[in-house]
Amino acid sequence: MFSTLWIFYMFNILYADVLNLMGHAPVESSEELAAVLSPEMLLTGAFIIETSMVMIFLSRILKHSINRWANIGVSIFQALVLCGALFTGTPTIYYMFFVIVELVTLLYIIWYAWTWSQTVE
Repeated sequence: MFSTLWIFYMFNILYADVLNLMGHAPVESSEELAAVLSPEMLLTGAFIIETSMVMIFLSRILKHSINRWANIGVSIFQALVLCGALFTGTPTIYYMFFVIVELVTLLYIIWYAWTWSQTVE
């Protein structure tokens, strides 16, 4: 169940980012692109995305108690990142839609992990 929720979450992130890129004006020069996307910024983004991608796999192999806390912890981390992203620039209406879907998904993962008994799966 958790891995399916994480896959759903990842597809929402992917499509939100694709639409966000499509909705912005193209960058005029490579210097402008380098200023916007520094290696440090890209590494931070990679780490943030990787934490949710690794949960697809870990949700299938971790033991119950570790799995519960990993899902709760990573969901809280992702939710904080999402909320922080809302304050960088002016979010578009379609980006807000994806953020709401992603936050609801994360809240469901937290709730499901919190109430998950070992006999359910």
